[in-house]
Amino acid sequence: MAETNAREPLRVAAVQLQSQEDVGENLERCRHWVRRAAERGAKLVLLPENFAFMGPEADKRSIAEKIGDPGAPIQTALAAMAKESGVVLVAGGFPEASGDERRPFNTLAVYGADGTLAGSYRKIHLFDVRLPDGSEISESAATTAGREPQVIDVLGYRLGLSICYDLRFPELYRALADRGAEVLLVPAAFTLLTGKDHWHVLLRARAIEAQCFVLAAAQWGTHPKGRTTYGHSLLADPWGTVIAEASDGPGVVVAELDPAVLARVRANLPSLTHRVLGR
Repeated sequence: MAETNAREPLRVAAVQLQSQEDVGENLERCRHWVRRAAERGAKLVLLPENFAFMGPEADKRSIAEKIGDPGAPIQTALAAMAKESGVVLVAGGFPEASGDERRPFNTLAVYGADGTLAGSYRKIHLFDVRLPDGSEISESAATTAGREPQVIDVLGYRLGLSICYDLRFPELYRALADRGAEVLLVPAAFTLLTGKDHWHVLLRARAIEAQCFVLAAAQWGTHPKGRTTYGHSLLADPWGTVIAEASDGPGVVVAELDPAVLARVRANLPSLTHRVLGR
């Protein structure tokens, strides 16, 4: 494991959006908030799930792109944002073309400050639910599930990648911790109904049990077809303390993650090394 005390603190940002169905307009809003985050000193910026398009699941296939395609509009815009602002940009959840034309992947992409694609992750757990108000969402009807957990080295830190509904599956985050993750990224579009009861609990639990920082970027507000999302983008430390949290509305929350906190928590309460089951 890397020497956590030898590194400088990292200033990170989570963008909170109210994305709609107009891809171009959504990307322009992303660009605005990425620039604002960079102006506040952020070196890593996280966009929420569905940052480019928030609409019917079946409509996402029309904007699906091959990952790494230099001419793909969404990815071209993301690369330009990262390079323009000089930040590592993690764009959580856009349609990636799969072998099934009707069911693209829900993919997160990581861009270096030079605009190059540094890595990607395909959402593993798909949101097929009946909500307390009786409404139903079937992500799997229009999305192909990924299979592989992904950890990537960025700016001297090991980042564990995930998307939204993945948050409810602690075994994924334990697998990321086992692969050396120190910061867990959670771009999301939690519904208002589930978010108000579960969002903070789940994020803090993942931070505590994996002994990692958790950076979560969320959708907020009302979207097409009456869908509502919870917001509350935040950064939690490995003790489970919420360091910074967004208020209602689109915006950006910026905070610093300190590797000394990571080292102290893992040294003083070494639960990752005390495990008995699953080792």
